[in-house]
Amino acid sequence: MSASEVGGIKVVLTSPRVAPGLLTRATWQPLEAADEIAASGGPDRPDVQAVIGSGLPVTQVEGDATAAWTWLTAAARTGRQAVWLTADDGDPALRHLIADARIRDPQAPYDVEILHGSYDVPGARLIDLVRVMDRLRRNCPWDQEQTHESLAKYLLEETYETLEAIDTGDAEHLREELGDLLLQVAFHSRIAEDRVTGDDDAEGGGFTIDDVAAGIVEKLIRRHPHVFGSVDAADAAAVEANWEAIKATEKQRTSVLEGIPLALPALALADKVLGRAAKVLPADTEQLAEPEPVDETERVGQQLLAIVREARASGVDAEQALRTTIQHLTTEIRAAEGS
Repeated sequence: MSASEVGGIKVVLTSPRVAPGLLTRATWQPLEAADEIAASGGPDRPDVQAVIGSGLPVTQVEGDATAAWTWLTAAARTGRQAVWLTADDGDPALRHLIADARIRDPQAPYDVEILHGSYDVPGARLIDLVRVMDRLRRNCPWDQEQTHESLAKYLLEETYETLEAIDTGDAEHLREELGDLLLQVAFHSRIAEDRVTGDDDAEGGGFTIDDVAAGIVEKLIRRHPHVFGSVDAADAAAVEANWEAIKATEKQRTSVLEGIPLALPALALADKVLGRAAKVLPADTEQLAEPEPVDETERVGQQLLAIVREARASGVDAEQALRTTIQHLTTEIRAAEGS
């Protein structure tokens, strides 16, 4: 076989999280020059459809990695240039066969190359989460039964577990808990999507994960005019002032107390209420007369509120301060138990 008749095998790895037609130029060139292009898994695969749509035929090869490797080597041994399309997370057995074959037979009469046809962009794995969540909602009996209301307790639990991970300073733990929290966002969004695509569309209120993402993106851009617009903001205080001014215009609330979730932990709720109160009450709100406590519960409550005022004046987050102190206490308790 002459040098001009030497065949070749190219395995093109494509990301399932990137639009299938967005292949690199270094990939389209061997595809256009190929004598044979093949794939498995059926002609409806998006990457296969993209190649067929460009006018290039794709042969469907049924079977496992061994069948694919047999087809590729048969084409290459006859001097043809063969390309195999696969996802970057698929056909690991085929890649093993390629590596093993080159070790066993380095004098094989064909060249072998693995090409990366497309690469994930930042955030691409979020698409995997959407796909997996969609499949679970359609095929898992437990996931099918869930509602916003039934998942509420899990959302609360995951939120507190994420806060605990922050307190521990364990980055791996935090990564895991953020994933669990992200699952709740994806799950609630998928449930809401049923109202868009299902029989209960007439009830309204449906939305998709893309609607959720679009809403927060638009809000971030709108409330950061110093980044996305022409507004100047010299420091963090100016940024916060701009944010609050824009938020007030958007919300058009009739009371400064609107929008405060009463289910917040008591110290966080007190901090939030005091912050809103400062917008309508005199600056020296700590001097306002308070009713004489009628019992110990009211007395302790007033003392706690006074402590939150003091924390705000010092720039301290009362909720986090108490959480940190409790964490130190639990560490001491565990040390005493182990001694």
